[in-house]
Order: sequence, then C-alpha cells, then structure tokens
Amino acid sequence: MIYLDNAATSYPKPRGMLAAMEECILKYCGNPGRSGHSMSIRTGEEVYHARRKIARLFNIRRPERLIFTKNTTEALNLAIKGVLEAGDHVITTSMEHNSVLRPLKALEREGVTQSVIRADREGCVKASDIEKAIRPNTRLIAVTAASNVTGTKMPLAEIGEIAKKRGILFLVDGAQGAGAAEIDTEKMNINLLAFPGHKSLLGPQGTGALYTDINTKLKHLMEGGTGTESKSRVQPCEFPEGYEAGTINAPAIIGLGYSAEFVDKIGTDVIGKYEEGLIEWLDQRLDEMDFVVRYGPCAGRKTGISLFNIKGIPAEEVTEILSREFEIAVRGGFHCAGLAHKTIGTWDQGAVRVSVGPFNTKGDMEKITDAIYKIGCRQR
Repeated sequence: MIYLDNAATSYPKPRGMLAAMEECILKYCGNPGRSGHSMSIRTGEEVYHARRKIARLFNIRRPERLIFTKNTTEALNLAIKGVLEAGDHVITTSMEHNSVLRPLKALEREGVTQSVIRADREGCVKASDIEKAIRPNTRLIAVTAASNVTGTKMPLAEIGEIAKKRGILFLVDGAQGAGAAEIDTEKMNINLLAFPGHKSLLGPQGTGALYTDINTKLKHLMEGGTGTESKSRVQPCEFPEGYEAGTINAPAIIGLGYSAEFVDKIGTDVIGKYEEGLIEWLDQRLDEMDFVVRYGPCAGRKTGISLFNIKGIPAEEVTEILSREFEIAVRGGFHCAGLAHKTIGTWDQGAVRVSVGPFNTKGDMEKITDAIYKIGCRQR
C-alpha cells in the first residue's frame, strides 16, 4: 500500500518509537506519580523527559505547562471550554476543523458568541480581517495552524501580534502544523496550543497535548485522581497533574517523546520543505489534466496536502478506486470540516485529499499521478 493519508494519521512510524514503547511495557511500566517503587519512579522520569522533548519543539519554556491528552480534540475542548464564560466573544475562521467549531457551537447555549472570519477560495485568511472583528468582549482568537482540507497555512505570527496588542488569548490548533511547520509559542505569542502526537510528530495514536502559558487559568474538564493532595475532594489546579486526572498513557507518551526528538533532530523546516517539494511536483501534474479540478493555494503556502476532484466521479468513489485497484491510500469526503468545504466551493461533492509525510517519495507521487490519469481517462 502506498500511504498518502498522513493528514489523518502518519505512517509509518520510526522504529525507535516502537522500541521505546516496548521497553516501557516489558521492563518498567509502573503508574507514574502514584507509587514510590522503582518502576513507578522510572516511568515518571521517562514521561518527564518526553514532556521536555516535546516542549523543546515548540519553544515552550515551561514544560510543566504541557498537558497530555488523548488527542487534539480533547486538548481543544479543554482550551475552549476551559477559558470561555458567558458573555465572552470568540473569533475563529471558516477553515477550522469541527474540533473547534463544534465546541464553540455548544457554548452558544451558555452565552458565548462567535465571529467566523470567511477565508478566500484558497482557504487563506487575512490577519487584518480578524482584527476588524475584535469586540470589547473578545476573549479568544482560535485559528488552525494549517487547514486539514487544503493545507493552507495561516498567518500565525501576525495574528499572535494582534492578540497580544489587544490583550486577547490566542489559541492555535496545531493538528496540521505541529512537526512539519514552524510553531514557536514565544515568537508567535501563542497562549494556547493544541496538537496531536500521531500526525506529523510521528507518534502513536491516542496521544495529544495542550500547552497553556503561565498567565492562563483553565477550568477542568474532568476531575479525579492526580497522585497529589489525595485528602482533598477539590481538584488540584497545579500543572500538569491537576489536568491529567487518572492514569495517563505512559507507554504512548514515552513513544511520542522519542518521535518528537526524532523530528527535532531532522528539523521541522527540513521536513516541511521536503513535503512541499513532493506536493509541488504532484500539483503541477494534476494541473496539466483537464479532467482534474484542484483546490487550495500553491505548494509554498500550504502543508503537504493536495486536494482535488476528478470531474464526473464522486470523491468517495475515487478514493475507493485508488485503494482497490492501485493500492493507494488517500481520503475523500468532507474531512470533518464542512465549513471549509463550503468556503472553497466543494460543499456538494467534497474532495479527494492526498497528504504526504517524510517517508513518502517522488516514486509515490509518480504512481498516484499515473493512477489519477487512468481513472480520469475512463470518463472521456
């Protein structure tokens, strides 16, 4: 199988990640922070090291402000529901994933209002349009680092500067940027950063995290055991334990720590440039096919995603044919981001998404190009 669905989850994973997880499970997998024996202490130490490795990728100066979650969705819910209250106003964009849009919709019942800034047909949003939407009660600006539909990168540094100047919290959904594009919490004035472990960080599924800066206080989404203040029935607010109630997925987090270090050694800029080159080559070939409609900006303004349709064939059918006949894995449909598809003009049919990772090759691009050409020619 030629795997080109990395925007959903990356594949393959570094072998060292598997070895790190296996070593934990076989040799020392105690419950971190819960006991004083050597296995528990070793597990806690390894989780601590993983937290530091991941924090370094995003220039997070206080690793303890990094809260582990099971995915980006949980991290975004913690950020959004943890800071917003009745009467608050939020600014977001039409290119957001449902992991942002649905929590915001749910909070409307509690008196939270929102302004959705419409992107252009390539999925691009202007920072100036966000600034124009600011109200006296604007509490939060929530923006994706890059669209999971078109790959379009957002002007995070510009938006972060506006948020800082106006005293507004800045939340970044890093699902499609973390590990393959620069995300610097200090330079970009990011107060809250949610990201997955299993996508461009090349870690295992079931991992994610939320970073919150020192000035941000969060309401808890969940209460329970933390290994601290056990005599109190009140949930502790200390970071990170107070927000990681229950037993954490230590083997997966330790594996993620290995993968984050792996990515850091290569460099997110190097990975991003490599993936850009693959997508640029593919986009150029798709643009030469008169039966293909491609969406989104040029390769230099997006992550490793190419979005297209073959005229006359539903997106899901193209996806199924690529899998069944050519053993190529992509994703067709609406990608959990219906509003983004409405923005770019694919509301009725969805689209086919090709998303590359650092282990893909030009040979993979040649094979999918040939497959798309063969499928399209059938319609003539």
